[in-house]
Amino acid sequence: MARRTAETEETFTISELASQLEISPLAIRFYEDKGLLTPHRSPGNQRIYTKKDRGRLKRILRGKRFGATLDEIAEMVGPVGNGIDETEQIERSLFYIEKKFRELQEQKKEILIFEDDLAALKKKLAGRLKELRKNQ
Repeated sequence: MARRTAETEETFTISELASQLEISPLAIRFYEDKGLLTPHRSPGNQRIYTKKDRGRLKRILRGKRFGATLDEIAEMVGPVGNGIDETEQIERSLFYIEKKFRELQEQKKEILIFEDDLAALKKKLAGRLKELRKNQ
């Protein structure tokens, strides 16, 4: 259950955030260890996440889903505590999306070439097998 701080800002525990985003608390800790998230701490040293942290984590997960590296994700979301504005974030994201799109197009071409090579080899081997069986 989300809580509200004295400033009426909605906050979440690591378990709540993990549940909402359908990931494990371990994954959230991993992103924290990599410097992508820096939650506040309660007097008892419990992690406290804000709506801003939640939004940042959603952007991190989106980058991961599209195959971005952690360095690329860090570039897209900007430094913790010194966030970039939405325009810059979109520009950076578009750069990496375009890069990934070009990579996928290249992989697609390579797969089609490989597929043609396999089909040709299959035809050649099937013909040779037929020839061998005929001569037995």
